[in-house]
Amino acid sequence: MNIGPDMTSTAQLVVFTLDRQRFALLLASVERVVRAVEITSLPKAPEIVVGVINVRGQIIPIFNIRKRFRLPETEIKLNDQIIIAHTSKRIVGIIVDSVHDIIECPEQDIISAEKILPGIEYVEAVVKLKNGLLLIHDIDRFLSIEEAKMLEDAVKGLQ
Repeated sequence: MNIGPDMTSTAQLVVFTLDRQRFALLLASVERVVRAVEITSLPKAPEIVVGVINVRGQIIPIFNIRKRFRLPETEIKLNDQIIIAHTSKRIVGIIVDSVHDIIECPEQDIISAEKILPGIEYVEAVVKLKNGLLLIHDIDRFLSIEEAKMLEDAVKGLQ
């Protein structure tokens, strides 16, 4: 996201919830949203990766980001959703309670996470909305370098 002085630019965000807390991803990184399906476990994958699903012949690793935000673990329910999104290296799925909306907000209302708390992980920016704060996540930072390598090796084992 380019957070700069251009007063006319807007960011489109996909808003989702985990434990009644609202989060967002940039719409440009989201491919689609699907209902929760059976997830096949993936041996030797990082802890954040709960397994894989097959979407139209493509094997997609599924992240449970609750662990990253210290939210309580829950069983996957039929009404949960999976956001299929692009990182810079691969397509991944993220389990969420629900996807609520796609919103557009002026980029001048978006504050870089580094300005709020330098070194904050997983969060790219924060936007203040009329009904509270919304954390915008950087999907590329969900995995550490070591976890990305573990995932790569685990997925290779499937092929």
